[in-house]
Amino acid sequence: MPTLALVRHGQSQWNLEYRFTGWVDVDLTAEGEAQARRSGDLLATAGVAFDLAYTSVQTRAIRTACLALEAAGQAWVPLTKDWRLNERHYGGLTGLNKAETAQVHGEAQVLVWRRSYDVPPPPLAPGGTYDFSKDRRYAGITIPDTESLKTTLDRVLPYWQSDIAPQLKADKTVLVAAHGNSLRAIVKHLFAVPDGEITEVEIPTGNPLLIDLDADLKPVSARYLDEARAQSLPKRA
Repeated sequence: MPTLALVRHGQSQWNLEYRFTGWVDVDLTAEGEAQARRSGDLLATAGVAFDLAYTSVQTRAIRTACLALEAAGQAWVPLTKDWRLNERHYGGLTGLNKAETAQVHGEAQVLVWRRSYDVPPPPLAPGGTYDFSKDRRYAGITIPDTESLKTTLDRVLPYWQSDIAPQLKADKTVLVAAHGNSLRAIVKHLFAVPDGEITEVEIPTGNPLLIDLDADLKPVSARYLDEARAQSLPKRA
C-alpha cells in the first residue's frame, strides 16, 4: 500500500511578522526549525520509512524537508525540488502585513483573497522588489503575477500526475514537504474536496499528515501524527 506524508514547512520569519510571503524566499525561524525536527521525530516514531521526498525551490520548505528527514534518521533519502510545489503567489499583497492590509481593504475582502478557492489577490506590478523574473530558479517559465488556490492547483496537479503519482503507484513511500496552499491543492485533489469546502481545510505546521492510498491513489486512511494538534480531515467525496 503506497503511503504519502505531507509536511507543511515550519514557522518562517515572515510568518512571525504576519506578512504575506508567497514566492519570497524567507528562511525558517528557530521555532520553525524545531517544528521541522518535531515532524521528523513524529515520522520516526510512526515507523515511516521513506523512499524519496519532494519539496519546492523555496528555502523554508527545503530546510523543513532536510531537517525532518535528518531527525527521522533518513537524511540520505533522495530529495527532488520543483517550483510547482511553491507556495501560491500572493500578487500585490506580497510583503504586506496581514493586519494592516485588513485595515485598508477590510477583513472580509482580505479573507476572500486568503481563503477563497478561485479569487486571486490583485496582481503584482512588474519591476518591483518582489519581481522574480531574474531569479535563476524560474528561468524559462512564465512567472505568475498572482494566484488563487485554483491556479495553484493548476500547476501542482500536472507535477503530481507526472512525477509524484507514478512513484506512489510503484508502491513507494513519499514525503512532500511544501507550503500551506500547495499542500491544500494536493489534499483537494486526493479527497475530491468541493470548491466551496476547501476554504475550511487548513494544514498545520509541524504536524505530518500521513495518508495510506489504494492502487488508484484514493485515500484509505489519513491521520495527523500529533493528535493533540490535529485538524479535521475532509471526507473523500
